[in-house]
Order: sequence, then C-alpha cells, then structure tokens
Amino acid sequence: MSDPPAESPDARCSPLAVLGPGLVTGASDDDPSGIATYAQAGALFGFGLTWTLLLTYPLMSAVQTISARIGRTTGLGIAANLRRRYPGPLVHGLIALVITANVINLGADLGAMAEATTLLGVTMPRWVAVAFFAVVCLGAQIFCTYARYVAVLKWLTLSLLFYLAALAAVEVDWGALARSFVLPHMELSRSFLTMVVGVLGTTISPYLFFWQATLEVEQTREDPELEPLRRAPWEAASALGRIKVDTLVGMAFSNLVALAIMVTTAATLHAGGITKIDTAAQAAEALRPIAGQFAFVVFAAGIIGTGFLSVPVLASSAAYDSRAEGAFGARRASVTVGVGGAAGGSAGATAAALGALGNGAGALGVTQAGAVGGRCQPCIAATAPAIPVTSTAAATNATR
Repeated sequence: MSDPPAESPDARCSPLAVLGPGLVTGASDDDPSGIATYAQAGALFGFGLTWTLLLTYPLMSAVQTISARIGRTTGLGIAANLRRRYPGPLVHGLIALVITANVINLGADLGAMAEATTLLGVTMPRWVAVAFFAVVCLGAQIFCTYARYVAVLKWLTLSLLFYLAALAAVEVDWGALARSFVLPHMELSRSFLTMVVGVLGTTISPYLFFWQATLEVEQTREDPELEPLRRAPWEAASALGRIKVDTLVGMAFSNLVALAIMVTTAATLHAGGITKIDTAAQAAEALRPIAGQFAFVVFAAGIIGTGFLSVPVLASSAAYDSRAEGAFGARRASVTVGVGGAAGGSAGATAAALGALGNGAGALGVTQAGAVGGRCQPCIAATAPAIPVTSTAAATNATR
C-alpha cells in the first residue's frame, strides 16, 4: 500500500467531470422499450401511474450507489465479486439470466430504432436498419478508447432532452398532475397491477447494476492515480462523495425523462381516447395528429438517440463481467479500455439479438479478436435460447 497523496484524484474533479457512470447509467435506463412502457402507462391510465416514479427514484439511487461502491471499492465488477463468494453454478445461472434478458431487450431496442427511422421518412428494409444500427454501436465499442467512448455516451445522454421538448409542446393539466402525486390512483385490476410491475421492472433493471460497477472499475484502471478503495482507503471520502452526487443526478435525470414521457402521452393520447400502445414508435405516430408534427419528430428522434446510448450498455454490461472477470471460469484477460474491452462479447449478444429479431431463433455469436487499441481481446460471447421477440413492450420489460 502506497502513502496517501495530499489530495485524492476524485476530489480534483470539476463539477461536470463528477457526472460519469451514474449519469450514463441513469440515461441508458430510458431505452426504446422502456420508453414504450412509460408511453403505455400514460396512454392507458393517464396521470394515474406517475406516483410510481416517486418510489423508483430512491430505490434506483440506493441500488445503483451500492453497485458503484462495489466496483470502486473492490476493483472488480459484480460477477467477479459473486464468483468469489458463491458457488460457480449459482453464479453461472444468474449471469445466464441477465444475458438472456439483455439479448431479448437488445432485439426489441434495435427493432424500435429501425421502426422510428421509417417513421422519420428514411425508407429501407427493417432488417437493413437493424443491421446498420448494430454495426455502428459495435464499431464504436471496438474502435474507440475508453475515455473517448465514455465521452460519446455522455453526449448521447442529451438525446433524452427530446422528451422534455415533447412535453413542452403539449398542453398539460398541471393541477391534475399535481393531484396524482398527492392522491395516488390505485386499483386492483389486472391491467393496473401489470403496468405497475412493468414500470418498476423497466426502471430498476439488473443490467444497470453490472454496468455502473463496471464503469467504476474501468475508470479506476484508466487513471494511474486511482486505486481500488480497499488498497487506498484514504480516497474513500472523495470517491464515495463523487459516486453519491453522480448517481443521484443520473437517477433523477432518468426518472424526470420517464415522467415527461408518461405525462406527454397522458395529456395527449389518453385524453384523446387512444389507450393501446405497443411500441415507442406507435406512440410517436399516435402523437402526430394530436400533439402536432414537432412532438412527433422529437419523440421519434429520441427513440433513435436513446437506442444508440442503451444498446451498447445492454450488450456490454454482462459481456464484460462474463468474459473479463472469469465468471464462467475463463482465464482472466487484461481489460484496458473499458466498454471497448467487452466488444467481443457485445458482438455475440448483438448477433443473438439480430437472430431473435429476424425469425425468433436464438443465435450464437463468438468473436476471437476484438482488437482495441492494438491489443487483442479474446472474447466469449453470449448464447441465447430460441425466444421470439415481439413488439409488446410489457413482455419485453417483464424479462428485465
């Protein structure tokens, strides 16, 4: 253990530099299938489910803070820590569940991005659009360094502002919205309870736990002045303070955008008698005659922007842990570029998603040379069972 420095590197972060893993994680939670769920909730129940977001914020903040602290303290992700303390078969089963859910969600998100592209007037076969988005996301992970890629992800979080713009373009009964928080709507119907579970499952997702812990690990490895807190306890105060601020802001941003989507569809679709929405693209299309062209365009554009943010997160979160941290008994490889280091596993997950989206058949993706920054990164990809992907967001988010 080296002598403590005069000032921890975490304490020297500028206000904007403090926002990193927590902000990206929170923003990536509002992926296209999540947008569909929030749109469904607003269209079906109006303002009746907005109160659920008051519950999800503290829950998200707590569990993501714990995940980030695990990564920053141990220098290892969640899977590696589980592997050290629990039997291998149990860990293998848990990781397999996360990978399976991620693959299904990847297919739904890529499909939603392709559908939104068509709505915006770009004419091409759906499978071509899906393949294009998958290749772009994968290429960025392979060829970008960690620092550059994280910077790209931070900029992509701005795509969520499209939904705040859509909210600003519609007329909202703010009094009714306020009452929905003070006097929550409750009913014991099957549709209501299913939607509550869908919102909670969409907002608090396992892949986010893995992802934020992984980003903390990579951030520590990338900075030569940082060490895991178990080896540098003097960094704990500033590091944990940074994690707290980053996570609270990131989860607040995530829930604010979710609320904007729910309120927008409640004030337009629900008020106009449109209560059945299956995808985010359908919600965007339904907005056009009611809320106008501007609301339609920004809502559809937001689907593509959030997809570019969430697809790499979904593909890389479990891939990193299952490959680089030896969760499946593989020899540990040196990971030097964070998200890019998981690109090989991401390729397998993306290939499986494409197979699931195209014909419902599972796919096996294996790549052997994810060359990043001149370093060979042997990667073990994920396999997926033959599970068809439908356009129904509720079915998608039930797996998350």
